[in-house]
Amino acid sequence: MSHLKNTALLLIDIQNDYFPGGAFELEGAAAAGAGAAQVLHAFRERTMPVVHIRHEAVAAGSTFFLPGTRGAEIHASVAPVQGEPVLTKHYPNSFRETGLAELLRQLGVEHLVAGGMMSLMCVDATVRAAFDLGYTCTVLHDACAARALAFDGVEVEAAKVHAAFMAALQMRYARLCTCSQFLQELH
Repeated sequence: MSHLKNTALLLIDIQNDYFPGGAFELEGAAAAGAGAAQVLHAFRERTMPVVHIRHEAVAAGSTFFLPGTRGAEIHASVAPVQGEPVLTKHYPNSFRETGLAELLRQLGVEHLVAGGMMSLMCVDATVRAAFDLGYTCTVLHDACAARALAFDGVEVEAAKVHAAFMAALQMRYARLCTCSQFLQELH
């Protein structure tokens, strides 16, 4: 487990609005949240650092993650416990205007294990930024969720959106694995 020294778990936007009944439901959110919860439990057992990121939408016309709403709260499956930092962001990149880089420096983190939502937006932006800042990254691809997209008359189902973004990250930005694979590495 020496390769996991200086490692932190970064949970990105696992918030109620992405889950069934939320204002911006993602395909596979419940399964992704359950996987993230298992890894979170393992980090807590080992007293390894955990950082929670939550998005609040402050731009005009926003329809989800509205400040003060239940939808903007972190989902119960990965709810922070006392002592775990929770940083609020207003942009897809979790490093932008949040103090995340400084917090990770203070913790001595060199390797980020990331999971969260959405694969195509905040997970992608954050992992690319982390790599550019010199972190090694592991993405728990089954602890991430996406939704269908459309472009130029082409409909892209959520599973393919997720796969495309994970494939792109895997090319250079991060090592990808499942939650169970990562948990085996911890043991």
